[in-house]
Amino acid sequence: MSSPDDQQLVDVILAEQLHYTNAETAERGGLTPEQAARLWRNLGFPDPGEEMAFGDADVSAVAIVATAMEHEILDEETVFRLTRALGQTMSRLADWQVTILVDQLEADIVRGKSQSRAEAALELAQSSVPGFERLMVHVWRRHLAAAAARLTALGENDQALLTTDMTVGFADMTRFTALSNRLDETALASVVEEFETRCGDLITAAGARVIKTLGDAMLFVHHDPVHTTRISLDIITTIGARPKLPDVRVGLATGSVLSRLGDVFGPPVNLAARLSQVARANRVLVDQSTADALGDRFETRALPPRPIKGFGTLSPITVTERRSFRAR
Repeated sequence: MSSPDDQQLVDVILAEQLHYTNAETAERGGLTPEQAARLWRNLGFPDPGEEMAFGDADVSAVAIVATAMEHEILDEETVFRLTRALGQTMSRLADWQVTILVDQLEADIVRGKSQSRAEAALELAQSSVPGFERLMVHVWRRHLAAAAARLTALGENDQALLTTDMTVGFADMTRFTALSNRLDETALASVVEEFETRCGDLITAAGARVIKTLGDAMLFVHHDPVHTTRISLDIITTIGARPKLPDVRVGLATGSVLSRLGDVFGPPVNLAARLSQVARANRVLVDQSTADALGDRFETRALPPRPIKGFGTLSPITVTERRSFRAR
């Protein structure tokens, strides 16, 4: 049996033959060639020119978009904004999944389960893609329901749909640059993955949301300053107990935040990042708004004023749990 090639792998994943040009796909799906080309770009793919780069599933995808616009379910600009979000998210997801699967491919070769990477990749695609496709749709629906519930909880005020008060957390590994210069690529990737896994588990299990990861840092939000502070102290404790990981520091800031394009924006986001940068290892620093909301569960201590880039001179506030609560 000959070794599988790249085209066989693509054929297995797409599960169809590509025999339409962009113009043919557009005509069959009900869009103009210009609209179809824009859709393709928004989904994150280069202009195929006159290449036969599309199959029947692509025609169906174009038809979904065309139907939404034809029946005025969604206007054209909204459709293309949604498809741009989909393309960016799926591109990152696919790269992330392939990176993870490389480890599985290598393990299969070492165990003698497969003779080559190409063969291992083909076997994985045949066995896992259909099931994970169904899982992906299910998880998307769950997250869509959760996002809709959060939006409903904000109230009916139009402005509230754009902005809301949140506490923003920025957890940052210390001495990461020195660490990255000392470790090889595999070891560094392992450190980053463990940091993201441990922090992400703590944050999501406690009901907060991870907005994004930045390699050596993680941005998260929650509507309750007390709860977010508790999460931050748990991050310090958990990461600090892992000898493989560097120390971590967390900055928190509370205020009006704009949620847009799957990200959050506003002064609290920037301030939380700045506070994490000036915090000592294994410390949580908060702004005055967060400190004012903490009550008597935590001990707070204002540090000497210092310049915080973009915010002038501020007195960061360090937070620890009161011993009386810690002992319970």
